[in-house]
Amino acid sequence: MYSEKDGLLLQLDFVAGEVEKFGGPGYIISRPNLHNILLSLVPPERIHLNKQVLSHAETPAGIEIRTSDNMTHEGSILVGADGTYSAVRQSLYEQLGKGGLLPSSDKEPFKCSSICLVGQTRPLEPKEFQYSDDNFSTFEGILLDDKPIYIVIFTTAEKTICWMLLEFLDQTTSKTDENFCPSEWGPEAADAMCKEVRDYPAVRGMKMGDLIDATPKEVICKVMLEEKLFETWTYGRTVLLGDACHKMNPSGALGAQTAMGDAVVLANYINTLTTIESEEVEKALRAYKEERYPLGKEGVETSAAMFNIYKQGFVGKIVRGILGYMPRWLWFQIRARGVRCRPQISFLPLAQDKCQIKAMHQPSLENTRPKNMAADALK
Repeated sequence: MYSEKDGLLLQLDFVAGEVEKFGGPGYIISRPNLHNILLSLVPPERIHLNKQVLSHAETPAGIEIRTSDNMTHEGSILVGADGTYSAVRQSLYEQLGKGGLLPSSDKEPFKCSSICLVGQTRPLEPKEFQYSDDNFSTFEGILLDDKPIYIVIFTTAEKTICWMLLEFLDQTTSKTDENFCPSEWGPEAADAMCKEVRDYPAVRGMKMGDLIDATPKEVICKVMLEEKLFETWTYGRTVLLGDACHKMNPSGALGAQTAMGDAVVLANYINTLTTIESEEVEKALRAYKEERYPLGKEGVETSAAMFNIYKQGFVGKIVRGILGYMPRWLWFQIRARGVRCRPQISFLPLAQDKCQIKAMHQPSLENTRPKNMAADALK
Protein backbone atom coordinates (compact mmCIF):
# COMPACT_ATOMS: atom_id res chain seq x y z
CA MET A 1 0.00 0.00 0.00
CA TYR A 2 1.39 3.38 -1.07
CA SER A 3 0.58 7.06 -0.80
CA GLU A 4 1.28 9.69 -3.43
CA LYS A 5 3.78 11.60 -1.29
CA ASP A 6 5.11 9.17 1.31
CA GLY A 7 5.60 6.08 -0.84
CA LEU A 8 5.25 2.69 0.87
CA LEU A 9 2.81 2.80 3.79
CA LEU A 10 2.15 -0.86 4.52
CA GLN A 11 3.22 -4.28 3.29
CA LEU A 12 1.57 -7.51 4.46
CA ASP A 13 2.47 -11.11 3.63
CA PHE A 14 -0.49 -13.38 2.91
CA VAL A 15 1.62 -16.19 1.42
CA ALA A 16 3.95 -17.30 4.22
CA GLY A 17 2.67 -20.42 5.97
CA GLU A 18 -0.25 -20.99 3.59
CA VAL A 19 0.77 -24.51 2.60
CA GLU A 20 2.63 -25.55 5.77
CA LYS A 21 0.18 -24.17 8.33
CA PHE A 22 -3.09 -23.62 6.50
CA GLY A 23 -3.03 -26.69 4.26
CA GLY A 24 -2.85 -25.02 0.85
CA PRO A 25 -2.56 -21.75 -1.04
CA GLY A 26 -5.34 -19.28 -1.59
CA TYR A 27 -6.80 -18.93 -5.07
CA ILE A 28 -8.55 -16.17 -6.97
CA ILE A 29 -11.46 -17.06 -9.24
CA SER A 30 -13.68 -14.67 -11.17
CA ARG A 31 -17.42 -14.74 -10.60
CA PRO A 32 -18.25 -15.74 -14.20
CA ASN A 33 -15.91 -18.73 -13.93
CA LEU A 34 -17.37 -19.75 -10.58
CA HIS A 35 -20.90 -19.35 -11.95
CA ASN A 36 -20.05 -21.58 -14.90
CA ILE A 37 -18.63 -24.27 -12.62
CA LEU A 38 -21.75 -24.27 -10.46
CA LEU A 39 -24.09 -24.20 -13.45
CA SER A 40 -22.33 -27.21 -14.96
CA LEU A 41 -23.26 -29.25 -11.88
CA VAL A 42 -26.97 -28.39 -11.85
CA PRO A 43 -29.47 -30.04 -14.23
CA PRO A 44 -30.64 -27.34 -16.69
CA GLU A 45 -34.31 -28.04 -15.97
CA ARG A 46 -33.78 -26.87 -12.38
CA ILE A 47 -32.61 -23.42 -13.43
CA HIS A 48 -35.19 -20.75 -14.27
CA LEU A 49 -33.87 -17.50 -15.74
CA ASN A 50 -35.40 -14.02 -15.94
CA LYS A 51 -37.48 -14.60 -12.83
CA GLN A 52 -37.90 -11.78 -10.31
CA VAL A 53 -39.61 -12.63 -7.04
CA LEU A 54 -42.30 -10.11 -6.16
CA SER A 55 -43.89 -11.68 -3.10
CA HIS A 56 -44.39 -14.91 -1.24
CA ALA A 57 -47.01 -16.46 1.01
CA GLU A 58 -47.28 -19.60 3.10
CA THR A 59 -50.00 -22.07 2.15
CA PRO A 60 -51.36 -25.18 3.90
CA ALA A 61 -49.15 -27.28 1.63
CA GLY A 62 -45.95 -25.21 1.84
CA ILE A 63 -44.92 -21.89 0.37
CA GLU A 64 -45.79 -20.05 -2.83
CA ILE A 65 -43.92 -17.27 -4.64
CA ARG A 66 -45.20 -14.87 -7.27
CA THR A 67 -42.79 -13.69 -9.96
CA SER A 68 -42.71 -10.71 -12.32
CA ASP A 69 -43.92 -12.81 -15.26
CA ASN A 70 -47.27 -13.34 -13.48
CA MET A 71 -46.45 -16.93 -12.63
CA THR A 72 -46.58 -18.69 -9.27
CA HIS A 73 -44.29 -21.44 -8.01
CA GLU A 74 -44.79 -23.75 -5.05
CA GLY A 75 -42.34 -25.46 -2.75
CA SER A 76 -41.60 -26.51 0.82
CA ILE A 77 -38.88 -23.99 1.75
CA LEU A 78 -38.00 -20.57 0.33
CA VAL A 79 -34.29 -19.71 0.52
CA GLY A 80 -33.53 -16.03 -0.04
CA ALA A 81 -29.98 -16.01 -1.37
CA ASP A 82 -30.73 -13.03 -3.59
CA GLY A 83 -28.24 -10.46 -2.39
CA THR A 84 -28.09 -7.16 -0.58
CA TYR A 85 -31.47 -5.85 -1.73
CA SER A 86 -33.12 -9.25 -1.38
CA ALA A 87 -36.67 -9.40 -2.72
CA VAL A 88 -37.33 -12.39 -0.47
CA ARG A 89 -36.21 -10.43 2.58
CA GLN A 90 -38.30 -7.42 1.59
CA SER A 91 -41.39 -9.59 1.17
CA LEU A 92 -40.77 -11.38 4.48
CA TYR A 93 -40.10 -8.17 6.40
CA GLU A 94 -43.21 -6.51 4.97
CA GLN A 95 -45.33 -9.34 6.33
CA LEU A 96 -43.57 -9.39 9.71
CA GLY A 97 -43.79 -5.60 9.97
CA LYS A 98 -47.55 -5.65 9.51
CA GLY A 99 -47.80 -8.19 12.31
CA GLY A 100 -45.51 -6.25 14.64
CA LEU A 101 -42.96 -9.07 14.58
CA LEU A 102 -40.02 -7.25 12.98
CA PRO A 103 -37.25 -5.90 15.28
CA SER A 104 -36.67 -2.16 14.96
CA SER A 105 -33.04 -2.72 13.96
CA ASP A 106 -34.18 -4.63 10.87
CA LYS A 107 -36.15 -1.57 9.75
CA GLU A 108 -33.08 0.68 9.76
CA PRO A 109 -31.31 1.47 6.45
CA PHE A 110 -27.92 0.12 5.46
CA LYS A 111 -24.81 1.93 6.59
CA CYS A 112 -23.04 3.01 3.40
CA SER A 113 -19.43 4.04 3.89
CA SER A 114 -18.13 4.40 0.36
CA ILE A 115 -18.80 4.37 -3.37
CA CYS A 116 -16.96 1.76 -5.38
CA LEU A 117 -16.04 1.79 -9.07
CA VAL A 118 -14.85 -1.67 -10.04
CA GLY A 119 -13.76 -3.55 -13.16
CA GLN A 120 -11.50 -6.23 -14.66
CA THR A 121 -9.29 -5.59 -17.67
CA ARG A 122 -8.88 -7.78 -20.70
CA PRO A 123 -5.68 -9.91 -20.69
CA LEU A 124 -2.74 -7.51 -20.93
CA GLU A 125 0.53 -7.89 -22.82
CA PRO A 126 3.88 -7.57 -20.96
CA LYS A 127 4.47 -4.21 -22.65
CA GLU A 128 1.23 -2.95 -21.10
CA PHE A 129 1.85 -4.26 -17.59
CA GLN A 130 4.86 -6.01 -16.06
CA TYR A 131 3.70 -8.87 -13.86
CA SER A 132 5.83 -9.53 -10.77
CA ASP A 133 5.22 -13.29 -10.58
CA ASP A 134 3.10 -15.60 -12.71
CA ASN A 135 2.38 -17.86 -9.72
CA PHE A 136 1.15 -15.28 -7.25
CA SER A 137 -1.41 -12.51 -7.32
CA THR A 138 0.01 -9.09 -6.49
CA PHE A 139 -2.24 -6.82 -4.44
CA GLU A 140 -1.27 -3.15 -4.63
CA GLY A 141 -3.00 0.06 -3.68
CA ILE A 142 -2.47 3.80 -3.54
CA LEU A 143 -4.03 6.29 -1.14
CA LEU A 144 -4.51 9.70 -2.73
CA ASP A 145 -3.31 12.65 -0.67
CA ASP A 146 -5.80 15.36 -1.58
CA LYS A 147 -8.94 13.30 -2.21
CA PRO A 148 -10.87 10.72 -0.15
CA ILE A 149 -9.87 8.05 -2.66
CA TYR A 150 -8.13 4.67 -2.43
CA ILE A 151 -7.27 2.74 -5.61
CA VAL A 152 -6.35 -0.93 -5.53
CA ILE A 153 -5.44 -3.57 -8.12
CA PHE A 154 -4.64 -7.26 -8.05
CA THR A 155 -3.36 -9.45 -10.84
CA THR A 156 -4.73 -12.79 -12.00
CA ALA A 157 -3.34 -15.90 -13.68
CA GLU A 158 -5.30 -14.91 -16.79
CA LYS A 159 -3.06 -11.83 -17.14
CA THR A 160 -5.92 -9.52 -16.28
CA ILE A 161 -6.02 -6.81 -13.64
CA CYS A 162 -8.91 -6.51 -11.22
CA TRP A 163 -9.20 -2.92 -10.04
CA MET A 164 -11.29 -0.97 -7.61
CA LEU A 165 -11.58 2.70 -6.77
CA LEU A 166 -13.06 3.56 -3.38
CA GLU A 167 -14.46 7.01 -2.71
CA PHE A 168 -15.05 7.47 1.01
CA LEU A 169 -18.27 9.19 2.02
CA ASP A 170 -18.58 11.75 4.80
CA GLN A 171 -20.52 10.84 7.91
CA THR A 172 -23.74 12.59 6.89
CA THR A 173 -23.89 10.95 3.47
CA SER A 174 -23.13 7.55 4.98
CA LYS A 175 -26.37 7.67 6.95
CA THR A 176 -28.59 8.64 4.01
CA ASP A 177 -28.13 5.72 1.68
CA GLU A 178 -31.71 6.05 0.41
CA ASN A 179 -30.27 8.62 -2.03
CA PHE A 180 -28.05 5.93 -3.50
CA CYS A 181 -30.48 3.16 -4.38
CA PRO A 182 -28.57 0.69 -6.59
CA SER A 183 -31.50 0.39 -9.00
CA GLU A 184 -30.88 4.01 -10.01
CA TRP A 185 -27.22 3.39 -10.82
CA GLY A 186 -27.10 2.33 -14.43
CA PRO A 187 -24.24 2.18 -16.97
CA GLU A 188 -24.48 5.94 -17.48
CA ALA A 189 -23.55 6.60 -13.84
CA ALA A 190 -20.51 4.31 -14.08
CA ASP A 191 -19.45 5.98 -17.34
CA ALA A 192 -19.72 9.43 -15.76
CA MET A 193 -17.57 8.39 -12.81
CA CYS A 194 -14.98 6.86 -15.16
CA LYS A 195 -14.63 10.24 -16.86
CA GLU A 196 -14.20 11.98 -13.50
CA VAL A 197 -11.37 9.72 -12.30
CA ARG A 198 -9.40 9.14 -15.53
CA ASP A 199 -6.49 11.33 -14.45
CA TYR A 200 -6.18 9.91 -10.95
CA PRO A 201 -2.87 8.09 -10.36
CA ALA A 202 -3.01 4.31 -10.14
CA VAL A 203 -0.10 1.97 -9.29
CA ARG A 204 3.22 1.59 -11.12
CA GLY A 205 2.96 4.93 -12.88
CA MET A 206 -0.39 4.09 -14.47
CA LYS A 207 -3.41 6.36 -14.54
CA MET A 208 -6.95 5.22 -13.87
CA GLY A 209 -7.65 5.98 -17.52
CA ASP A 210 -5.17 3.26 -18.53
CA LEU A 211 -7.11 0.67 -16.53
CA ILE A 212 -10.49 1.94 -17.70
CA ASP A 213 -9.47 1.88 -21.38
CA ALA A 214 -8.26 -1.72 -21.01
CA THR A 215 -11.52 -2.82 -19.41
CA PRO A 216 -14.61 -3.91 -21.38
CA LYS A 217 -17.31 -1.35 -20.66
CA GLU A 218 -19.87 -3.98 -19.76
CA VAL A 219 -17.82 -5.21 -16.77
CA ILE A 220 -17.37 -1.80 -15.14
CA CYS A 221 -19.78 -1.20 -12.27
CA LYS A 222 -20.47 1.57 -9.80
CA VAL A 223 -21.92 0.36 -6.51
CA MET A 224 -22.45 1.35 -2.92
CA LEU A 225 -20.60 -0.63 -0.25
CA GLU A 226 -23.33 -1.28 2.27
CA GLU A 227 -22.92 -2.84 5.70
CA LYS A 228 -25.59 -4.39 7.91
CA LEU A 229 -26.27 -7.41 10.07
CA PHE A 230 -29.94 -8.36 10.12
CA GLU A 231 -31.49 -10.02 13.16
CA THR A 232 -34.32 -11.83 11.39
CA TRP A 233 -32.91 -14.63 9.24
CA THR A 234 -35.85 -17.00 9.22
CA TYR A 235 -39.56 -17.12 9.85
CA GLY A 236 -41.90 -19.96 9.02
CA ARG A 237 -40.67 -21.68 5.86
CA THR A 238 -38.55 -18.74 4.68
CA VAL A 239 -34.83 -18.40 5.36
CA LEU A 240 -32.10 -15.97 4.27
CA LEU A 241 -28.40 -16.50 3.62
CA GLY A 242 -25.37 -14.53 2.44
CA ASP A 243 -25.69 -10.82 1.69
CA ALA A 244 -29.44 -11.07 2.22
CA CYS A 245 -28.87 -11.33 5.99
CA HIS A 246 -25.29 -10.12 6.60
CA LYS A 247 -23.88 -7.55 4.16
CA MET A 248 -20.15 -7.00 4.70
CA ASN A 249 -17.73 -4.38 3.50
CA PRO A 250 -15.44 -6.16 0.97
CA SER A 251 -12.31 -4.97 2.81
CA GLY A 252 -12.30 -8.16 4.87
CA ALA A 253 -12.77 -10.42 1.83
CA LEU A 254 -15.24 -12.43 3.92
CA GLY A 255 -18.56 -11.97 2.12
CA ALA A 256 -18.41 -14.84 -0.36
CA GLN A 257 -16.83 -17.39 1.97
CA THR A 258 -19.33 -16.60 4.72
CA ALA A 259 -22.21 -17.03 2.27
CA MET A 260 -20.78 -20.38 1.14
CA GLY A 261 -20.54 -21.46 4.77
CA ASP A 262 -24.18 -20.50 5.24
CA ALA A 263 -25.14 -22.66 2.26
CA VAL A 264 -23.21 -25.68 3.58
CA VAL A 265 -24.79 -25.53 7.02
CA LEU A 266 -28.29 -24.89 5.68
CA ALA A 267 -27.95 -27.82 3.26
CA ASN A 268 -26.88 -30.09 6.12
CA TYR A 269 -30.01 -29.32 8.10
CA ILE A 270 -32.39 -29.46 5.14
CA ASN A 271 -30.94 -32.76 3.92
CA THR A 272 -31.87 -34.55 7.15
CA LEU A 273 -35.51 -33.48 7.17
CA THR A 274 -37.73 -36.56 7.24
CA THR A 275 -40.93 -34.56 6.87
CA ILE A 276 -41.92 -31.21 5.41
CA GLU A 277 -44.28 -30.44 8.26
CA SER A 278 -43.96 -26.81 9.36
CA GLU A 279 -42.71 -27.60 12.86
CA GLU A 280 -39.78 -29.69 11.63
CA VAL A 281 -38.86 -27.24 8.86
CA GLU A 282 -38.87 -24.29 11.25
CA LYS A 283 -36.75 -26.21 13.77
CA ALA A 284 -34.10 -26.91 11.10
CA LEU A 285 -34.05 -23.30 9.91
CA ARG A 286 -33.68 -22.01 13.48
CA ALA A 287 -30.74 -24.38 14.03
CA TYR A 288 -29.09 -22.97 10.90
CA LYS A 289 -29.44 -19.40 12.15
CA GLU A 290 -28.16 -20.31 15.62
CA GLU A 291 -25.01 -21.80 14.09
CA ARG A 292 -24.28 -19.15 11.50
CA TYR A 293 -25.39 -15.89 13.13
CA PRO A 294 -22.26 -15.50 15.32
CA LEU A 295 -20.04 -15.93 12.25
CA GLY A 296 -22.09 -13.47 10.23
CA LYS A 297 -21.79 -10.95 13.05
CA GLU A 298 -18.05 -11.51 13.33
CA GLY A 299 -17.63 -11.12 9.58
CA VAL A 300 -19.47 -7.79 9.50
CA GLU A 301 -17.43 -6.45 12.43
CA THR A 302 -14.07 -7.72 11.11
CA SER A 303 -14.73 -6.29 7.66
CA ALA A 304 -15.62 -2.90 9.13
CA ALA A 305 -12.39 -2.91 11.14
CA MET A 306 -10.30 -3.87 8.09
CA PHE A 307 -11.83 -0.95 6.20
CA ASN A 308 -9.92 1.42 8.50
CA ILE A 309 -6.66 0.37 6.81
CA TYR A 310 -7.63 2.33 3.71
CA LYS A 311 -8.81 5.48 5.42
CA GLN A 312 -7.03 8.79 5.54
CA GLY A 313 -6.54 10.76 8.73
CA PHE A 314 -5.57 9.74 12.25
CA VAL A 315 -7.46 6.43 12.48
CA GLY A 316 -6.02 5.11 9.23
CA LYS A 317 -2.47 6.06 10.21
CA ILE A 318 -2.79 4.34 13.59
CA VAL A 319 -4.19 1.12 12.10
CA ARG A 320 -1.51 0.97 9.39
CA GLY A 321 1.17 1.70 11.98
CA ILE A 322 0.04 -1.15 14.20
CA LEU A 323 -0.10 -3.61 11.30
CA GLY A 324 3.24 -2.46 9.93
CA TYR A 325 5.08 -3.13 13.19
CA MET A 326 3.13 -6.20 14.22
CA PRO A 327 5.30 -9.23 15.11
CA ARG A 328 5.18 -12.04 12.57
CA TRP A 329 3.73 -14.49 15.10
CA LEU A 330 0.83 -12.15 15.90
CA TRP A 331 0.03 -11.61 12.21
CA PHE A 332 -0.02 -15.39 11.85
CA GLN A 333 -2.51 -15.65 14.73
CA ILE A 334 -4.80 -13.14 13.05
CA ARG A 335 -4.67 -15.06 9.79
CA ALA A 336 -5.18 -18.35 11.63
CA ARG A 337 -8.38 -17.03 13.18
CA GLY A 338 -9.71 -16.45 9.70
CA VAL A 339 -9.32 -20.10 8.65
CA ARG A 340 -10.71 -21.81 11.73
CA CYS A 341 -14.22 -21.92 10.25
CA ARG A 342 -14.18 -24.69 7.63
CA PRO A 343 -17.70 -26.14 7.46
CA GLN A 344 -18.13 -29.47 5.70
CA ILE A 345 -21.12 -31.07 4.03
CA SER A 346 -22.38 -33.93 6.17
CA PHE A 347 -23.97 -35.99 3.39
CA LEU A 348 -20.85 -36.16 1.17
CA PRO A 349 -17.42 -37.70 1.78
CA LEU A 350 -15.47 -35.33 4.00
CA ALA A 351 -12.71 -33.29 2.41
CA GLN A 352 -9.25 -34.04 3.75
CA ASP A 353 -8.36 -31.33 6.24
CA LYS A 354 -4.65 -30.52 5.96
CA CYS A 355 -4.79 -27.34 8.01
CA GLN A 356 -2.79 -27.33 11.25
CA ILE A 357 -5.29 -24.92 12.79
CA LYS A 358 -8.05 -26.87 14.51
CA ALA A 359 -11.41 -26.31 12.87
CA MET A 360 -14.07 -24.77 15.07
CA HIS A 361 -16.97 -26.88 16.26
CA GLN A 362 -19.59 -27.43 13.55
CA PRO A 363 -22.89 -28.53 15.11
CA SER A 364 -24.53 -29.20 11.74
CA LEU A 365 -21.82 -31.72 10.87
CA GLU A 366 -22.04 -33.45 14.22
CA ASN A 367 -25.83 -33.48 14.39
CA THR A 368 -26.71 -34.41 10.81
CA ARG A 369 -23.98 -36.84 9.77
CA PRO A 370 -25.06 -40.50 9.86
CA LYS A 371 -24.38 -41.93 13.32
CA ASN A 372 -21.85 -44.48 12.09
CA MET A 373 -19.87 -41.67 10.46
CA ALA A 374 -20.21 -38.99 13.14
CA ALA A 375 -17.21 -40.14 15.14
CA ASP A 376 -14.94 -39.86 12.09
CA ALA A 377 -16.29 -36.39 11.37
CA LEU A 378 -15.28 -35.15 14.81
CA LYS A 379 -11.70 -36.44 14.72
